[in-house]
This record gives sequence, structure tokens and C-alpha cells, in this order.
Amino acid sequence: MKYGFAERVRFMKSSAVRDILKVINQGNVISFAGGLPEENLFPVEAVDQAFHKAVTTNRKSLQYGETEGVAALRDLLAERMAAKGLVRPPEDILVTSGSQQAIDLFSRVMFNKGDIILTENPTYLAALQVFESYETNVIAVDSDDDGMILADLEEKIIKYKPKCIYVVPTYSNPTGKVWSLERREKLLELANQYHVVIFEDDPYGELQFVEEEAPPSIASLDKNDLVLYTSTFSKTVVPAMRIGWIVGPHQIIRIMAQAKQATDLHTNSISQHALVHLLQDFDIDKHIQTIRQTYYERMLVMKRLLDEVSIEGLEYMVPKGGMFFWVKLPEQVNTTKLLNKAVEQGVAYVPGDSFYVSNPPQNTMRLNFTNSEPALIEEGMKRLVKVIEELNIHA
Repeated sequence: MKYGFAERVRFMKSSAVRDILKVINQGNVISFAGGLPEENLFPVEAVDQAFHKAVTTNRKSLQYGETEGVAALRDLLAERMAAKGLVRPPEDILVTSGSQQAIDLFSRVMFNKGDIILTENPTYLAALQVFESYETNVIAVDSDDDGMILADLEEKIIKYKPKCIYVVPTYSNPTGKVWSLERREKLLELANQYHVVIFEDDPYGELQFVEEEAPPSIASLDKNDLVLYTSTFSKTVVPAMRIGWIVGPHQIIRIMAQAKQATDLHTNSISQHALVHLLQDFDIDKHIQTIRQTYYERMLVMKRLLDEVSIEGLEYMVPKGGMFFWVKLPEQVNTTKLLNKAVEQGVAYVPGDSFYVSNPPQNTMRLNFTNSEPALIEEGMKRLVKVIEELNIHA
């Protein structure tokens, strides 16, 4: 039977990361592909106690809840953000089913077909999936290691009159870069001057490797109600809870809550109540410090092995936080074609072309260092380097 799908289905794409995970889960493959946290660091006992307490002490955890989120959780979120300079009342917070839903709800209420979004290039591929599904027009802004290049940003704001600027400025996916304070401040100045909303996506902000180098969020610098800020507990507690949140101008948050009513009524109540108990009874900041130290040590292992690669033209930035290395190989290397050879040798990564808005170079890859213990990183990188070096010899 021929089904009459909506026109927008033509703009939906499968995630390259999800497709790769299907392949590598079928065999003995060391994966640097998924952006997965380390399961051995999950606070299993604390999560178990939090869920038990939620279910046994408050039957409201088993009931339908407010679309905006459990009030006690929004209070705690407001406190945690205020401690980092982002001061907003709980009424300006919407609890979401992961920060991915925040991107989708924002897009649903803000974008019409053909609206312009400016973003970095490369950027988070699942955000591009969402934007494309709403038939927007995403325009790439030139960037360097410190963030968007301001001259190009202003030129494109004037030329395209965007509705939104989407950024992942802190230990970004996929590049791992962190914007300088100057670029953050100048972005706000330009957004204010030209009346453009900023969407700041910050799932990795608490995963900095050096405490003193943690930059302020763009939202915490905002004095003009320009910034929507979203984050998640997927990287610091457990992904399966699916608890994220978005905070920003009350009018936008209110309309997003109405859209959420039509989507899923509310985020999982049990998980929200459990998270309240976890935040109250468990030292989450100490736990996050353990995560940071573990990931820092694993990053150094991968860096050492990248340093040893004897291939002219290989480039990468050392991440100051987050979960990824972004690697550029010699121009003649096509990492999409190379992936099959890598999987045959028992190692996987994500080719970089999926992260680009348009005209992607074919010689980049994203490597995740958080989900493999040091010994596996050692073995996996040996396999990967062997594949790359053999290809480079025959190029």
C-alpha cells in the first residue's frame, strides 16, 4: 500500500551515530562512535535509593504531573543555575524529556518554513535533524578555535535576518572547542543589536577538566532576555532518566509548555521525583568531579596515541572538557569510506560529514574517549591508526 505521509517527512533523516551503533553492536568492535558516558560511573545505588524513595514516600510520583515539571525539581534547578550566575525563577524553567526535546519544542513554536538559523559548522547533528524536519534554512557561520568569527556572523545576520542563532559553545559536540569569553560577549552584543534570539545548548558544561577554566554560560551574561539555555542530566547522572530542562524568556517558555502538552503531557514523573531525592540526598557535585577526573585521564590516553601517529596532515584540538576529539586527516582520506575498513579491523568512529550544514569535507572524524577504559582506548587506537596509515600509504 502507498501511504500518504506528510510533506515534512521528506526532510527527516536518520542519525549517522544511531546507524553506526546498529552496526558495531553486532560484533567485537571497540567503539569511539557514540557519545556515551561511562556506565561504571553511574551512581547505581544512589539512583536505586532515589527511585525507591520517590515511589514509597509520595504517590504523586506515580500520578500525572504538571507539564512544566515537578515544582521541587524546578526549584532545585533554579538554585543550581543561580550558583553559576544564571539567575531565573522556577517559572521560567521547563523540564523536558532530555535536552533533545527542548530543541524540538523550541523549533516547533519558533520556526516557520524557510526561517533562517545561523550556526557553527560543524555542529551537533541531532539539532540539524530537528531544524531540517521543520523545513528551516540553516546557514553556517565561519568559526575558529574561539567560536564564531564575529565579522562573518554580523555579515550573515545583516544578509539573512535569522530568527535564531544556535550554538554549543562549551566543550562542543563534535569539535570539543570552548568559546572565549570575548566571543560570548560579542555574540550577545550582536544579537541585541539586531534582535536575534540565541539558543545555547550546553549538555557538556559541567565536564570541564580544569575547574578554573570553566567559562560562564552565554545565558548567564544575558541582560536582555535573548538567550534560551538548555542542559541535561544525561551526562552527569544517567541518560535513561531522560531529564533535561530549558530556561529563558517567560513568554517563550510558556508557549513551549503548551506545545509540550500536545506532545507528551509531561516528562516522566517518577524520574523527576527520583531526581529531586537524588539532588537532595546525594553529593552530585562530588560525583561530577569523579566523572571529570576519569574522563580527563582517558582523554590524555587518546591524546598520547594521537601524538604518536606518523601521518602528515593529521590535526586535532586537545579538548578542555566534554567527551570528544575532532580529528582532521589528510585531504585525500575519505572517513566515510574508511569506516567499513575500520569496523572490519574492530574499531569504529563517526565520520565528520554528518555534522556539517553544507559542503562537508570528507576527511574528518569524531572520536569519543569517555566510554572506553584506558586499555580499550589503547587497543582501539592501535587498530584505527593501522587502518589510517595503511590507507595513507596506498593513497
